[in-house]
Amino acid sequence: MTKPDRLHDWHPRSWQQKPALQQPRYADQARLDGVIAELSRLPPIVVSWEVDNLRDQVARAQRGEVFLLQGGDCAESFEDCESDQIARKLKILLQMSLVLLHGLKKPVVRIGRMAGQYAKPRSTDFETRDGLTLPCYRGDIVNRSEFTPEAREPNPELLLRGYERAALTLNFVRALVDGGFADLHHPEYWNVGFLQHAELKDAYQRIVESLKDSLDFFEGMSGTKVHDASQVRFFASHEGLHLHYEQAQTRYIQRVGRWYNLSTHLPWIGFRTAQLGGAHVEYFRGIANPIGVKVGRGMDAAWLRELVEILNPDDEPGRLVLIHRFGARDIESGLPEMIETVRATGKRVLWICDPMHGNTESTPQGLKTRRFENILSEVESAFGVHDACGSALGGVHCELTGEDVTECTGGARGLSDAGLARAYRTSVDPRLNYEQALELAMLIARHRRR
Repeated sequence: MTKPDRLHDWHPRSWQQKPALQQPRYADQARLDGVIAELSRLPPIVVSWEVDNLRDQVARAQRGEVFLLQGGDCAESFEDCESDQIARKLKILLQMSLVLLHGLKKPVVRIGRMAGQYAKPRSTDFETRDGLTLPCYRGDIVNRSEFTPEAREPNPELLLRGYERAALTLNFVRALVDGGFADLHHPEYWNVGFLQHAELKDAYQRIVESLKDSLDFFEGMSGTKVHDASQVRFFASHEGLHLHYEQAQTRYIQRVGRWYNLSTHLPWIGFRTAQLGGAHVEYFRGIANPIGVKVGRGMDAAWLRELVEILNPDDEPGRLVLIHRFGARDIESGLPEMIETVRATGKRVLWICDPMHGNTESTPQGLKTRRFENILSEVESAFGVHDACGSALGGVHCELTGEDVTECTGGARGLSDAGLARAYRTSVDPRLNYEQALELAMLIARHRRR
């Protein structure tokens, strides 16, 4: 296969000729160039056939055959690259997928916001405290969060540290999956001792027992093992924000004649960097990965239509994922027009709901939070709008953690604004804790059964 003519002018560096938003400003260009050259020589974090496999799964989701669950930290930190934390993140995604599998009656594709989610967009370039102005913290791959001139200076060496931790994280996830950690025959291994709400714990246990009984019955009757139940596919994703990092891990695969971003399986473009003619859209149009784009309020029909045409001109199955983020108040008024705009292009996309970013607010104490009832409301509204428009919602995209944090209010335990201070740990955006995440999956499954 040869490279399509439409990409004759594309190269992993061609984005540098376009306006590039949300990029750090490095003081030493030669040092940055040296780091990028080193990253370009290091082995890729994922391989092209894994990327192709995910693109096939996204195509299946477009046909309604599977459901995508995408979740993880708002922004990973280097300190979180430890075995217990990684295992807990994998565990909550597996538990959510088990609940969704039981409720939706279709396979669930698991995609972690992990192994590379180290850069974050910011609304301003600088931050001022007590008369001192410094660059904003842009994630551990760029600078450090401490409010000192040394910590806030963008450091190219952190790109290498990010690559190393992403590779270590995904390597450990693969080892867990290959070793049977994700075996659906033994979901009791994913203990639920952390659940404090008795009704939630009992409901989860009933699902576990039901699935185990179904597997045992099928395998007993057929005399064969359900191999897909013993090992699950797990994919990584992150926002492709830092374009030098993405460029460095972009490789030309001779056997298929295409360029792949091999830093992750599914990179996405954030809402702040989805400008037509911008550097991020330019970079993303040339890679063979399935790609996501965050869409929502403020994106008119002409902008969305052109994005779809640029990023998926050949209507390739499994190519384009649109992740809509409106907020509970605006989704019913804003989403129908968006669905009709995309339908008019004649291009296939996968619609996923991000119920987190449109529902961020601040408490009277100044803490950023999200209310569980708004998150749930947006997901339920998303299903309803797609149903009414003759479309289909093919997945959910959540910021969550396997930890006992207190960052989003509500849920089964009724966490209040006053209770947030107990374990408010995020450095950027608030996440669902493990109990809220599992409850959300249960309520989605219950809603769809009804």
